[in-house]
Amino acid sequence: MHADNGRRLPQRIHVLHIEDDPVDVELIASFLGDAGVDIEWTHVDDEISLARALSERKPDLVLSDLTMPGFSGYKALELVRERSPYIPFIFVSGTMGEETAVDALRLGATDYILKSSMARLPSAVRRALREAEERELRDRTEAELMRSQRLDSLAMLAGGLSHDLRNILQPLLMVAPMISERTDDTRLLRLGELVEDCAKRGLDMVASMLSFARGARQAGSTVNVKQLLRALDLLMRGTLPRNVVLDISDVPNDLNFEGNDTELQQCLLNLCLNAIQAMPSGGTLTLRAERTWVDADGQRAAGEYLRIAVSDTGVGMDEDVQRRLFTPFFTTKPDGTGLGLLSCKRIVENHRGLLGVTSAPGEGTTFQILLPLELETADARGRSETVRNARLLVVAESAGSLSLLGDGLAVEGYKTHVAQGGTAAIRFFESEQIPDLIVLDADMRLLSGVRTLVELQERKYVGPVLLLVDDDAETDADQWPQDLRIRILRKPVALPELLEAVNQLLQARVVDASDGR
Repeated sequence: MHADNGRRLPQRIHVLHIEDDPVDVELIASFLGDAGVDIEWTHVDDEISLARALSERKPDLVLSDLTMPGFSGYKALELVRERSPYIPFIFVSGTMGEETAVDALRLGATDYILKSSMARLPSAVRRALREAEERELRDRTEAELMRSQRLDSLAMLAGGLSHDLRNILQPLLMVAPMISERTDDTRLLRLGELVEDCAKRGLDMVASMLSFARGARQAGSTVNVKQLLRALDLLMRGTLPRNVVLDISDVPNDLNFEGNDTELQQCLLNLCLNAIQAMPSGGTLTLRAERTWVDADGQRAAGEYLRIAVSDTGVGMDEDVQRRLFTPFFTTKPDGTGLGLLSCKRIVENHRGLLGVTSAPGEGTTFQILLPLELETADARGRSETVRNARLLVVAESAGSLSLLGDGLAVEGYKTHVAQGGTAAIRFFESEQIPDLIVLDADMRLLSGVRTLVELQERKYVGPVLLLVDDDAETDADQWPQDLRIRILRKPVALPELLEAVNQLLQARVVDASDGR
């Protein structure tokens, strides 16, 4: 007998034995048992019983005769491999020539044992189980590495696309408020609000994509829960299957929390889509949101929390799936990435919250989000009155940006002049009065933003500068003139943000002048 036959396997193994001779079944089971292999045995002798056994439970090991009346060992191997490439499959046959053995291994068998050489069976079983486990672990590790590399590629792609996407969104952010300033037509006003909201959400999605790819976190603001669920309702109605009922609870108008509404909307949408997929035969998808008091425990402090629950009446999950639910790349779907729920968990944790799940097979699933409520919410800050008669110079190379920036400021009553590029700005200084403030796009190619500002300073400009910088670009603060008041805004810039920054710089300039500075 082989030297390692006395070593026991670390756990009880489930063996599926395909054999038409009851005597051989008893003989092989007894032989493995005597060798110290702890076995739970299932015996089948035809294709129908094999298919039923495979559907009921995945075996740890398959032993099969090669030739049986009305059934072939090769067919058994084919059925097992359709279920899994990792289940060890060992032929145990009375007669098996060299050519037949080679064919069996080529078709996916793990090993073959002649019934006349049964002493080799225990060691072959141990080796087959060990190699199958190592192969599955290796393949899983390689798959996770490939997915990780795809994420790295996504981060690079996201960074490259963000600049172009922001430039596309910039005109929408500028035009929408200008529409509301120039018309009383309610249809146009609604259109303007829709355009502005879409642009802001598009910008948030770009930022969210970058933050997830780079592992960074986005800044938060006051989020109204009623509006969040209303937006989610609109998104879901267009994709909801006819056999799924959507039930969203009503919430008070004043239920707010501090966070990022785009991230939370993506999280809730992900949970809802998972819930729909868990109800292939239809059911009810329920969303509930409420303010609730939570006592302290090992994971959270006592206090008031926002509780959002996403429940379905679907197939549910067993405890093993629930334990692995937030593991990177774990998925129960053939086309899943295993990243959706992990992304949800990170979003909730970035909001200092907790994401939990309760489920049972056949009883549906509920995901619960707990977010700490802020007692103080930021009110919308009103912009102070425009500094009248201020002269502004807008400098940018892009004709579209130049027109939008100039028109947006002119609508508010500023005396606005535009210069397409640094050279045009220098010519303006030589022929016109010096402006009170310069709005300068830092991203200029022909004459850089730094060089343009140095040239204008040499022409006696000492006023404030509003510098527009790409969101992912370095500010290079040490290269800019140190004796000018410079404020940086990241692009794309919404018109209210631009107007507030201009007003604050001009107000500060008035204060400096009154103090003799």
